[in-house]
Amino acid sequence: MLADAVRRVAGMVRSPRATLAGAIANPQPLGLALVIVTISTACSVGFLLTRVGQLAALDQQVRQIESFGTVVTDETYAELRDLVPYRPAISAAVILIGWPVGWLALSGALQYFGNRTGNGHATFAQVLSIVVHASAIFAVRALVAVPVNYARESLGGATSLSMVLPSFSESTFPARLFGALDVFVLWWVVLVALGLSLLYRTRTLPIARWLFGAYAAGAVALALTQALRGGV
Repeated sequence: MLADAVRRVAGMVRSPRATLAGAIANPQPLGLALVIVTISTACSVGFLLTRVGQLAALDQQVRQIESFGTVVTDETYAELRDLVPYRPAISAAVILIGWPVGWLALSGALQYFGNRTGNGHATFAQVLSIVVHASAIFAVRALVAVPVNYARESLGGATSLSMVLPSFSESTFPARLFGALDVFVLWWVVLVALGLSLLYRTRTLPIARWLFGAYAAGAVALALTQALRGGV
């Protein structure tokens, strides 16, 4: 099972269309889901257990609070520092529990709308298999982000568009928008759209537009909130 799951992770990078077609024909996402959360958890927890990771986690919390225009006092900083030892456990819980719950909820929503607007009737297992297979690239992201974060001595943003397009000042709205958009999430959106187009026998682009629109709207809302509260 492990070897097959690893093969499917590689397949989502090298030949996603064929891999998704196989996932639809034989929807068995459990093994792959276990590999994804295991790799992602190990990378996240491993980094947060290092001294560099702990300092990066503290700095991230401070920057997140300050991005909303809130002043971090000495008392607040001390409280944040006391939470640092618990970050590995929190991160593990988010991945091990939050990701599967998110996959199930998203798959239910996509099946609901897909069966009412698409061609044909898809099973929940087929939609879930697409979502999980697309999420294989998050395991790849975890492997990429750890060495980058360690070298930068920072947590978060290692795979955001701001790393690819770093020409804007950090406090500007474009910088915050690009910082909220993750390259691997954009890749994931494309893969989900591709899988749904294969499942419902329709074009990929219209599905991708809806998914990209929802993701972009959330990123714009976050960037606007940070900009307005930050006084930009």
